Amino acid sequence: MLLSLAPLLLLLLPPLATAHGHVEQVIADGTTYQGWNAALRYQTPIPQTVGWQADNLDNGFVPPSSFASPDIICHKAGKSNGAYVRVRPFSNVTFKWDTWPVSHAGPIQEYIAACGGDCGAVRKEDLHWVKMKSGAWKGGSNPGNWVTDDFVRRGFEWDVTIPNLAPGNYVIRHEIIALHAAGQPNGAQAYPQCVNFRVEGSGTMVLTGGVPATRFYKPEDPGILFNLYRQFSEYVVPGPPLVRMVKREGVGRGHARDVRG
Repeated sequence: MLLSLAPLLLLLLPPLATAHGHVEQVIADGTTYQGWNAALRYQTPIPQTVGWQADNLDNGFVPPSSFASPDIICHKAGKSNGAYVRVRPFSNVTFKWDTWPVSHAGPIQEYIAACGGDCGAVRKEDLHWVKMKSGAWKGGSNPGNWVTDDFVRRGFEWDVTIPNLAPGNYVIRHEIIALHAAGQPNGAQAYPQCVNFRVEGSGTMVLTGGVPATRFYKPEDPGILFNLYRQFSEYVVPGPPLVRMVKREGVGRGHARDVRG
């Protein structure tokens, strides 16, 4: 009697999943939403999730050699999966991973892009991203203290506050870049996770500008090709500059202003 391939593959997933991790849940205003879990691919039909689908069956990463490819946007073969996290301006959002190795130190960053309609209809290559939050090295060296240490201590949770955004559909790209092997070329490991958000309420901020994700990083950037296991006194955070979401004085419409993080 032949066995179904899907159950066999599901049996293989747990040992692989212990290696890195993924955003299992997204929590906003007391409501918990399902993130993308590769095991869901074997359900019929595949359930809608707020997290984008991705072909990361081993919870793997995107290497620097693929930083100019669409894989870096929302992970390998990433695509919107139908559901949205419902929020309002200033809602607190928690990205809850299933696990993360303490040895995988590096930056945690969030980018946001407006979908201009249904996030499932937009070409991911056309999304222009604004960096809304960024954390990385905190001090020390070899390997030093990193925001990923805080993330692990918190039980693999990371918080983001929604800006005073105008109503509409958005994607937040939440990403950890692990640097434990980044001392050698092509050694950094990017773990981008994309999540759909539907912003309600009366916010006024309209996103402008932004950068395609395929232009975020280069393999030779000092924050990508970086040896943790030595004495160092600085770390250059990779990617475009942080953007402060501010309100223009005397004008009822918000804007996003570039500032160096």
